[in-house]
Amino acid sequence: MAAHNSQGPEGNYDPAGSTQMFRAFVDEGETRRPQAAAPASSGPRVGLILGVVAVLVVLGGVAWLALG
Repeated sequence: MAAHNSQGPEGNYDPAGSTQMFRAFVDEGETRRPQAAAPASSGPRVGLILGVVAVLVVLGGVAWLALG
């Protein structure tokens, strides 16, 4: 019965403890993922917004010169 000391939360026997190691790895990845993903996703978005604003300014300048 000493072999059943390594039970997971559901009570399933895991002799190597690999399920617990995997869950620890997944939980660690979830805490790191938002920190690493936030700067990467906000960088291209800011560049896109600045690019659109620059195009609108240039087109507005061209229209002002053409109509003025």
